[in-house]
Amino acid sequence: MICHQYRQKITALGCNALLCFIVLCNIAQAEVNIYSAREEALIKPILDVFTEQTAIKTNLITAKADALIERLQREGQDSLADVLITVDVARLHRAKQANLLQAIESEKLMQIVPAVYRDVDRHWFGLSLRARIIAVIKENVTLQAQPMRYESLADEQWRGRICIRSSTNVYNQSLVASMIYTHGEQATYDWAQALVSNFARPPVGGDRDQVLAAAGGLCDIAVINTYYLAYMLSSADPVQSNAAKKIRVVWPNQQDRGSHVNISAAGITRNAKNKDDAI
Repeated sequence: MICHQYRQKITALGCNALLCFIVLCNIAQAEVNIYSAREEALIKPILDVFTEQTAIKTNLITAKADALIERLQREGQDSLADVLITVDVARLHRAKQANLLQAIESEKLMQIVPAVYRDVDRHWFGLSLRARIIAVIKENVTLQAQPMRYESLADEQWRGRICIRSSTNVYNQSLVASMIYTHGEQATYDWAQALVSNFARPPVGGDRDQVLAAAGGLCDIAVINTYYLAYMLSSADPVQSNAAKKIRVVWPNQQDRGSHVNISAAGITRNAKNKDDAI
């Protein structure tokens, strides 16, 4: 809050104006309440720098993205959340459709974030990019044979050789949405059917589990987000790091539309109590 809003209260207290002014300003310290689907260890250092630079306190609650969206819906007008940080355009779309976000007026954000990475109605702005790529086992898939397009994952030569997490995962849903946008529903349906027939096993686990399965000989190809591979390569766990070292990254569709990229993003909640500081 801005301290001049409390000058009338200072007069009413009938005390030393300067002393009351200091006390009331301390009581009314600016703060922002954040619901974040990003892990605290990843985002807290950035929030600490923000507080150092602005003197605005941040209160952070972290949870799974869908749980945070559900929580905002339950809380309604009573919600104390000012900012929602989450991953994947699909979840951001759900939050917008549920009327949980509001338009942001900020020339600075419009300058910093390219149009392709922000909502057309300014309900959310992208923070970081994440690519969903094809990871292959170096020893088993040659450079000449490796699938260079998402469409190639449906080729019969990969029968029983692909690991991927469940279709209930939002990362896969967004990838399929991009395929529908490019090829239409029927062609994407046919592609998905062929892809499923190439599974080495029923989908289970997260992206790192697909890499571990490939490294363990269950499959030759894993469809993953790049940062999971980076986590594994830098892990102190030799099982994780050794598995990741067996992988070669393929950036699909470089001759046409490029690799599928999604974002993490932030928006101001519909019922934000600290909107200006949140922006």
